[in-house]
Amino acid sequence: MAARWAPLFRTAYLLTGDRHQAEDLLQDALARTCVRWSSIRDTRAADGYVRQAMVRQMTRQWPKRRREVPTDELPESSYAGGLDVRAEHLDLWAEVRRLPPRMRATLVLRYVEDLTVEATAQELGCSVGSVKSQTHHALQRLRAALPDARTLIEELS
Repeated sequence: MAARWAPLFRTAYLLTGDRHQAEDLLQDALARTCVRWSSIRDTRAADGYVRQAMVRQMTRQWPKRRREVPTDELPESSYAGGLDVRAEHLDLWAEVRRLPPRMRATLVLRYVEDLTVEATAQELGCSVGSVKSQTHHALQRLRAALPDARTLIEELS
């Protein structure tokens, strides 16, 4: 898992929007995967098991996270999962962080992890229609919030 830390951390960071929460989420998912390692049939698909553990943990936290108040501050400037590469991406990321957790998770799984609609629905434990709806509404919010970054958003979809 040490070799896969960076891409898994990126996913955790995009799901949580916070470096420290991402580290906690990933460590928890790795621990859960490690405990069940003997029951995993295809060890080459370990990334999928860890990613699914992270998504499941996040879905358990969604009701709790609704009480949290988002801030206008970006996370500290340490490793940001590769999101600090271009300034326009930072603007986009700031808006993605303002999305509700389920919309954010849908975008991360669809466009960062490059999962199909069906695979995303399976990861989130919802219907294909729900994934399509969440994706549509999330992209609509991003387009409204960042009219100058339309081409960047279109790259997502």
